[in-house]
Amino acid sequence: MTYKTKTVLITGCSSGIGLATAKYFQEKGWNVSATMRNPADAPELATLPNVITPALDVNDKASITAALQATLDAFGKIDVLVNNAGYALMGAFETLDEDQIRRQFDTNVFGLMEVCRAVLPHFRQRGEGLLINVASMVGRVPLPMYSVYNASKHAVEGFTEGLVYELEPFGVRVKIIEPGAVNTNFFGRSSDRANATGESAYADISTERLGVMDAIGPGGSRPVDAAKVIWQAANDASSRLRYSVGLDAHALLAARRLLPETFFRTMIKHSLSPVSYNTLGKFLYRPKA
Repeated sequence: MTYKTKTVLITGCSSGIGLATAKYFQEKGWNVSATMRNPADAPELATLPNVITPALDVNDKASITAALQATLDAFGKIDVLVNNAGYALMGAFETLDEDQIRRQFDTNVFGLMEVCRAVLPHFRQRGEGLLINVASMVGRVPLPMYSVYNASKHAVEGFTEGLVYELEPFGVRVKIIEPGAVNTNFFGRSSDRANATGESAYADISTERLGVMDAIGPGGSRPVDAAKVIWQAANDASSRLRYSVGLDAHALLAARRLLPETFFRTMIKHSLSPVSYNTLGKFLYRPKA
């Protein structure tokens, strides 16, 4: 049987970028498998034509297998996989315990890898397919108070770029999405900033820096802006690997390439101070209509 309509499987669709991406692809006429841990969190998706909402927890291999099979049963194939599920662990490294750090990597890195492991054989058998991994600007521009989250997204960057060479002989292409700040639940339920070790040495700087980040959030890109970039990547037949989202990501990634290392680090350090945010930050993070 030939299936002409393209199909995308997206993880983490309960809110934010995942939810917006599922809706955007559906509006463009694609079949959408909008997966999430609890489909009841986004009931509106299940009412849309050509959309299914299988339960998928990236830390549960059985749920990954079941969601993949549900997608194939419904649509016959998968053309694009968008690994979007993840969350942010915030705070100074010494305030985060081993369990928190393992959970961060289990979700953002190892869970993403397990979804790839499940879908890539399907792509190889078909001799085509596109893998899109949602990393972050901080995978290449690390920010203070995000040391472990930075590391998880840096791992996604390295893993994904390595796959380019492994998968090319099988006709499978790979893309990376690098959002800057996006106005989502990233700073709310999609984050963990608990001081699990009780270390108080970083209390003042954490309050200051995370306060600036909380102020930045509402002025970040809209989820639909990220969805449009993911759509662009899904329909770009070129060998381009990385796609950034937002003025901040464009500016800071360019600065990382062009500026001397010491100057760049100084710029990052000062840009997250309250004084700097009141000038430069409000230019980069203007409220969106």
